[in-house]
Amino acid sequence: MIEQIWAPWRLQYIEAAGKSEQCIFCDFPAQGEAHDADNLIVHRSSHGFLILNAFPYSNGHLMVVPFRHTTSMEDYTDEELLDTMKLIRLSLRLLQIAYHPEGFNTGLNIGRVAGAGIANHLHWHIVPRWNGDTNFMTAVSGIRVIPERLENTYARLRQALPEALKLEKSEPGTS
Repeated sequence: MIEQIWAPWRLQYIEAAGKSEQCIFCDFPAQGEAHDADNLIVHRSSHGFLILNAFPYSNGHLMVVPFRHTTSMEDYTDEELLDTMKLIRLSLRLLQIAYHPEGFNTGLNIGRVAGAGIANHLHWHIVPRWNGDTNFMTAVSGIRVIPERLENTYARLRQALPEALKLEKSEPGTS
């Protein structure tokens, strides 16, 4: 028999479907680099950016977001897709340096029914994982236990960023 775990906290995403015309993934970078810390933007590239998830599953939960606003992978150019993959690789390196996780969950949820909280702008989740980090606090009590404040996570990742960028440039086949 399959057991069920209820996650009532997800209802806010379902009920909010289609209610907002604004897109934070467009608005935040448009505010300029002077606001990156306030908006939790860790790094910008030519076609996208790394941003901390404001509602993380674990410390260091990053999102890779192309600048172009679209709901379809088919809309991106090869250059945009390559830049996105490089940002994903950079985020993995950055999290390895800053947090030393034992693994990662990476993913793209296309559409609200697939789990996308912000369904109108494609973005990839990079979630660092450690042995034994699974807990049911979110499903059982609507609480997520994150031991580090977002401001501290942001500072930690920004401190590790130069080393991660240096590794990006030093490996064969990278540019």
